[in-house]
Amino acid sequence: MWRIITNALTSNNSTFAPNSLLTPAPSAGSHEERDPLTAEKHGATGKDSLLVVSPYTSPPHLLDLAGLNPSQVYLAKALSTLAPVTHAYATISYTKAFNWAAVFTGLATAVKDDAFKWTEQFFYIVVFRSQIPPTTDRRHLEELDMRAHAEAMKSGGLFKYWFGIADADGRNLATCIWRRREDAHPGSSGEGHKAAMRATINMYSEWHIERFKLVIGDNVEQWVLSPWAD
Repeated sequence: MWRIITNALTSNNSTFAPNSLLTPAPSAGSHEERDPLTAEKHGATGKDSLLVVSPYTSPPHLLDLAGLNPSQVYLAKALSTLAPVTHAYATISYTKAFNWAAVFTGLATAVKDDAFKWTEQFFYIVVFRSQIPPTTDRRHLEELDMRAHAEAMKSGGLFKYWFGIADADGRNLATCIWRRREDAHPGSSGEGHKAAMRATINMYSEWHIERFKLVIGDNVEQWVLSPWAD
């Protein structure tokens, strides 16, 4: 179900704000040419405990499954299939922008096949919507984003990071799926994230944050995405 790549990581294949993402980076360089709707899904690396959970595939950006409990491993692997279902993902409802049903069907199938007992639990999601002017240096944004993402992976608790391509109006979406809200704060407090925060002043026309609670019921028989309430 999940893609395996070599130890040399030869495969191909966003955030900012309090308690949130890493840096709100639109793609640049090699990512600028990829189509988020048709790009290869993320997945496992040749080292069994490491999983590709973002567009970045070098070692500092990989999720070490060895540090997770079994439920978290199942979810992280299922989220490797997360993908947008429309090119309008930057502007439509977050709940309608991705293949959530397919992700949780895959999760349900995996736990059933392994006779694993999944009990109800919830997770923390942050969405960053942004608009950039044509003058923005997108390569610099990607550099900031990569640094912040590596910091977040090191701090732990980030199961999935996805960002799209800015549309014709410069609008984009990035999202992080965290183990819990408490993981998001240290994950976004490093120097790389702070540099990205400073960059938003001049690099973005506008931006805003959305937060969601993802509840996955017993045996993955139901799942609910709802706005986060403090």
